[in-house]
Amino acid sequence: MNRPFTTALGHDIQETLFCFALESEAGELFSNYRKVFTGIGKVGATYALSKAIADRRPQLIVNLGSAGSARFSRGTIVCCRKFVQRDMDVRGLGFDRYQTPLSNTPVVLEYGLSLDGLTEGICGSGDSFEMAHQTDIYDVVDMEAYALAWVAKQENIPFLSLKYITDGANDNAAEDWETQVHQTSLAFSEALGF
Repeated sequence: MNRPFTTALGHDIQETLFCFALESEAGELFSNYRKVFTGIGKVGATYALSKAIADRRPQLIVNLGSAGSARFSRGTIVCCRKFVQRDMDVRGLGFDRYQTPLSNTPVVLEYGLSLDGLTEGICGSGDSFEMAHQTDIYDVVDMEAYALAWVAKQENIPFLSLKYITDGANDNAAEDWETQVHQTSLAFSEALGF
């Protein structure tokens, strides 16, 4: 079963691993595809993806999930190829904000594919639900994509990250997310040609 996005990216859909944080983001529309639910947060995402790769190495990893943004409108799908670990803060020891100390990992991790026709953004991932976004270094907010991109890069597996904007990463974010999260699977299936 060949789909337009896999043909364009040159990967067999049967060898593609779809990564969602939550089952509600996948809905029923992805039931016939290989997928992993990582749970919320970077630690769970790292573990779940690493385990899935060890079980059966995919040709392509596709991260689909909900996110907030003060820049992009609700209902927009944004392709992320750049990632920031937004809760990394070791300025007290003289490091730049978002810099991982004593590593060669840049502040902005660049790893991922683009999908024609989609706007691109920079995803800031962290283990907090951001409700007061005020920085310019990233314009999409989630809790897993950085970790998934980092693992995919370490394993040298092509990676595509698409984020469905559910909220404005502001004081209404929690309420907006709860209302919008169930629409993510339909939006992704339409964008991917399912």
